[in-house]
Amino acid sequence: MELYRKNNLDCSRITTRNYSTSFSLGVRMLNKKYRPGIYSIYGFVRYADEIVDTFFDQNQEEIFQEFKRETFVAIERGFSINPILDSFQHAVRRYQIDRELIDAFLFSMEMDLHQTSYDPLLLKTYIYGSAEVVGLMCLRVFYSEEPELYEQLVEPARKLGAAFQKVNFLRDAQDDFENKGRIYFENIDFNHFDSEAKARIEQEIEQDFAEAYQGLKALKKEVRFGVYLAYIYYLRLFRKIKRAQPSQILKQRYRVSNPKKMYLLANAYLKNTLNLL
Repeated sequence: MELYRKNNLDCSRITTRNYSTSFSLGVRMLNKKYRPGIYSIYGFVRYADEIVDTFFDQNQEEIFQEFKRETFVAIERGFSINPILDSFQHAVRRYQIDRELIDAFLFSMEMDLHQTSYDPLLLKTYIYGSAEVVGLMCLRVFYSEEPELYEQLVEPARKLGAAFQKVNFLRDAQDDFENKGRIYFENIDFNHFDSEAKARIEQEIEQDFAEAYQGLKALKKEVRFGVYLAYIYYLRLFRKIKRAQPSQILKQRYRVSNPKKMYLLANAYLKNTLNLL
């Protein structure tokens, strides 16, 4: 069983590295004891996201419902033949990740199968399930044995997840709008996207980043550097998008270059080491 679990965790780790070099680098900056849980969470959320965002030539609804059922069967049994789900259920049981967080995440993923536009309440629900709860799952890994500290950091963790997701909305606007017909922001017409509309979205994201930063500084040293690295990667991406003209948002997908990531890594390491956050 030990070899089986190691093999399954390796699948989650490989999935993380293949899909997100930035996130996987952040995970590697965490203390070793926290990495397996985070890899397991990422593998799970990535596979769910792939079902709703990639397999358009398949019966996505049927596949998603199978994935959902298999998730909860795995958690109940404490075992799955699916390596990603087995790795995830092990993390859920070990770190006591709340069922409500898993339900909320799957609910938001399922929305992507049918929903193409969002009012404020629906968008709030979607962002909570698709991003904020992922931050809370990770926070549970960090503080599974320190429930009081977990509760103190819930709101900043949610804000960090929300900031990341809203940046993703802008980064992926071209693909979401043109290829999937999705618009996540209310009263936004990407055919006539102007500076005023872009500025409203950016102001909201700035506030999320600011509130998340206060919680980030309070994280224990064993995990703070890894989370801070992910934070500054996304903040740099956000600033790059912020400098872009509204007309450019639907013409390209913005990213942070590898040399810039290495610079940010060195700078983050220095700040964290010297307690300058």
